[in-house]
Amino acid sequence: MVSLVITVIFSVMLGLNYAKDTPIMVIDLDNSHYSREIINDLNNSQLIAVKAVINTPVEPNELMYRDKAYAVVYFPQGMEKNHYNGEAVDIGVFYDNTSSSALSGVREALNEIVADVNNPSLGTGDTIQGGTKLVSRSLFNPSDSASNGEVIGFLIFFSSMFFAFATLGMVPRLRQEGKMALHLKLGTAYDLLQRLLPYCGCWLIANFIGLVVLRFWGDINFSGSILLYFFVQAIYIITLGMISLIMGWGAANPGAASSRMILFVPGGFIFGGYGVPMTLMPEWVHWFNQIFPLTWEFKFIRDVVFRGAGFFDCATTIGQFMIYIAIVWIIFARKFDKEQIAQNN
Repeated sequence: MVSLVITVIFSVMLGLNYAKDTPIMVIDLDNSHYSREIINDLNNSQLIAVKAVINTPVEPNELMYRDKAYAVVYFPQGMEKNHYNGEAVDIGVFYDNTSSSALSGVREALNEIVADVNNPSLGTGDTIQGGTKLVSRSLFNPSDSASNGEVIGFLIFFSSMFFAFATLGMVPRLRQEGKMALHLKLGTAYDLLQRLLPYCGCWLIANFIGLVVLRFWGDINFSGSILLYFFVQAIYIITLGMISLIMGWGAANPGAASSRMILFVPGGFIFGGYGVPMTLMPEWVHWFNQIFPLTWEFKFIRDVVFRGAGFFDCATTIGQFMIYIAIVWIIFARKFDKEQIAQNN
């Protein structure tokens, strides 16, 4: 059954086989007929989609927060004039290198379009002089370091997996020890949640130590605020703990509960941007993967740790995650209250 389900689900979710409509943004300071022609060429490519065109100077990294763009194309002033005067034209492109594998379609499309612009036989009626070239810069991980990519992804994934193993069996274990009945008789859902705090503390300390090792032994680029990092990690791990308790609630014993980890942790790794580039997934998968807590964790890691986003830069994501937390809490509290009522009756 597992083989059949995995084969069907992954074939559907990863059926694109190429990066389609990878979002990019354009900073067009020339705002000319020539620059608009190139923007149309960019938008007509099936590999990329221009999400916004900005005609004022702006920091490219700010346009990449919350995965809004995987690349920012920069058209300087005087580009059209230089082009028709036969002078060199440099088009800047800034790549979000937090996931280099997600950029393959963007690089391919940009190189093809610039090659077409420099080919007089493929012109649109204008006299094309050539000399246009791309000048690229990789942001956040310019050296394609594994510490800034796969390693931290596996660090968070395996930490979350072992945290789930440790907490999934909590409710079945309390039942076996006779303590769950006391919780239901005298306690509240908050009291049960307090049992998660030591596990959450261990998770936070262990992962921070992992980042310290990567920072001094490797070359991880920690660009954000350490306080914001601890805040988003705290709300993530408490949420993961609540989901663990919910998933293991009805298990016959702690061992049976542990096997349910596969239902909510690996999916976030696979569809959260580390197992498979987000650009290779259909649009509906970008909505479906929100049910996995690890998807939200990887969003925070990319923004806070790598891109150096501040609180207000990722406030939208934090607000959305708070709604997610509220839904999980309602399910958790409802499950506790339902069993409490059944026992007391």
